[in-house]
Amino acid sequence: MDAIQYDCDIASAGWTSWHAIPWVKVYQAVARIQTRIAKAAQAGAWRKARSLQRLLTKSTGAKALAVRRVTENHGRKTPGVDRQTWSTPEAKWEALNDLKTSGYKPLPLRRIYIPKANGEKRPLGIPTMRDRAMQALHLLALDPVAETVGDSHSYGFRRERSTADAIVQVRNVLGRQASPKWVLEGDIKGCFDNISHDWLISNVCMDKGVLRKWLKSGFIETGKLFLTKAGTPQGGIISPVLANLALDGLQSELTSLFRTVRDARAAKVNLVRYADDFVITGSSKEFLENEVRPLVVEFLAARGLVLSEKKTKITHVTEGFDFLGWNVRLFAEGLLVRPAKKNVKAFLDKIRVLLKSMKAVAPGTVIDELTPVIRGWANYHRSQNTTRTFAKCDHQIWQALWRWACRRHPTKGKRWIKQRYFRCVKGRQWRFADKDKLLPVLDGYRKYVHIKINGAANPYDPKDDAYFSKRLAQRMGRTLEGRYKLRWLWWWQEGRCPVCEQKITRETGWHLHHIVKRSERGSDELTNLMLLHPNCHMQHHINEKYGPAGISMYK
Repeated sequence: MDAIQYDCDIASAGWTSWHAIPWVKVYQAVARIQTRIAKAAQAGAWRKARSLQRLLTKSTGAKALAVRRVTENHGRKTPGVDRQTWSTPEAKWEALNDLKTSGYKPLPLRRIYIPKANGEKRPLGIPTMRDRAMQALHLLALDPVAETVGDSHSYGFRRERSTADAIVQVRNVLGRQASPKWVLEGDIKGCFDNISHDWLISNVCMDKGVLRKWLKSGFIETGKLFLTKAGTPQGGIISPVLANLALDGLQSELTSLFRTVRDARAAKVNLVRYADDFVITGSSKEFLENEVRPLVVEFLAARGLVLSEKKTKITHVTEGFDFLGWNVRLFAEGLLVRPAKKNVKAFLDKIRVLLKSMKAVAPGTVIDELTPVIRGWANYHRSQNTTRTFAKCDHQIWQALWRWACRRHPTKGKRWIKQRYFRCVKGRQWRFADKDKLLPVLDGYRKYVHIKINGAANPYDPKDDAYFSKRLAQRMGRTLEGRYKLRWLWWWQEGRCPVCEQKITRETGWHLHHIVKRSERGSDELTNLMLLHPNCHMQHHINEKYGPAGISMYK
């Protein structure tokens, strides 16, 4: 009991304000309990797991991490029905002190709609900041369980997993000569909106009372309160994990179809799932239609879910199918995975819309706006067969830029426009440029082979720490490609923030900090720079001015 109490209380000793929180100790204390929760779940000791979860959700350190998460993510400026956001250190400190489970009652969600790719609208439920922090707090206790019991080939909304892992697994199961040739493309109709509340409350390992309150909190739309009888709201921090837990187990259900390993190999059944989108391979169309699909329907029915008749179909691999923005199709020369036509069209449409909205801006601003769009799309697809698609898209982007330039100067000749906006760089003509700025081209992104994550690896298991650190280094190397200073600093700091000693990733973001301030004639040399988390950078300067000295030397 003493060790458990130590884990709970070590971070709270001596706290006086938000910027006085010792984040290193907080992360270490929370990580120790999370590791124990994962170990208990792996052993099937559910009573112990729930006891450790209660301990963690009462921990002041976990509450601090929950508040930090909801005040640093992309939705931190989006208020709920109470119209409140925690934008100051004082508000965060007050929220930390008020974050209590006893007497907790969530407010209704604020309902908004966002457009979907097919022209329809997707409903989002926006919780209040306090409800988001409570969800983040309980997610710290639930996620170790979800990662431990999750299907090995489930890749959506899970730590250290991505769409690239899912598509590599699809290639693995379909890319060999003896691979199955039939695929069931599955899509669940309104997955988040229809999950059975009773099933979640009965089967999810967390505080049942708090979970029931979230599920029954309702939502407000056009000033009216609507009750929720099913589903978990899209927009909630914990909702993706709840949806994953509802769908976990489908892989083992498919395995139970067969009496022997030999039967399973003959049927060639493989499941690859990303959130509510999944594909199941099979040896024949009849087997998928008569054996696999009824099993999936029965599995989903127990959770209040149904397959979408419109999007669920059985396809031969020579016809091809779309999955996660890629088109997978078997040709005579082999299996090709290329960007799907819908995905390419959406990307090019976004480029054109951006250019139309910048008719009168400087070319440097155009480059600044288009660069992250091009870089993000290229990085998403570059691990697959993209050579021809990238070349075609480069030509389409050039045409859009040429029209943009000609529209700006209707009285100038084409040669003048070319000399003004385009230049030859490394033998490549017509590179859009402004002084020392160059717009990247898709063809300039080298293909890399993505190594799929080991399905048995668990981010909460200490024995897998070295494995995940190696993968993070490879991922950040690609993220910082072409940015020499950032990449060098990240490697020099071993990928960690010197303030909180936690990993610096694309998701956490970073701030380039000058050890000797610019106002004090500090240089931009690498020896005077370091990478910090944005919140850690702010904490450093607050402590430097009002409290304990900040970082005095480069680590």
